[in-house]
Amino acid sequence: MRFKQFAALPYRLREDDIEILLITTRKKGRWSVPKGWLIKNGTPQGTAAVEAFEEAGVRGAVAEKHIGQFRKRRLRKQQSVLCDVRIFPMKVQRQQSIWPEMEQRSRIWVSQRKAARLVKKSGLRRAIREFAADA
Repeated sequence: MRFKQFAALPYRLREDDIEILLITTRKKGRWSVPKGWLIKNGTPQGTAAVEAFEEAGVRGAVAEKHIGQFRKRRLRKQQSVLCDVRIFPMKVQRQQSIWPEMEQRSRIWVSQRKAARLVKKSGLRRAIREFAADA
């Protein structure tokens, strides 16, 4: 059985360039994007927006269509499960200086090229590259 999670790809435009906001994972400290389980009675886009605020301290407009996906192992109810994580672009409109998981994660704005180099998951890397080319 496959489970689904939903991720935000927070971005902003700077001098005609796209910058991507990456955050560190809690356990291994790897660079990634905000993601989580579907919020009860919520939408995938709404879940991505909530996770972006809780994990990265940003708010903005989440696109209707996802731009890619990657697979990840997660613990769910004490069991390891394989998740398909769908990625939704989110144009950042506000960045908070205080947010729920600020003590557990770091965040960094980087160029699209650097973001693609920093993330580990190939599906996420591909989504970052393809999104920037289409944006």
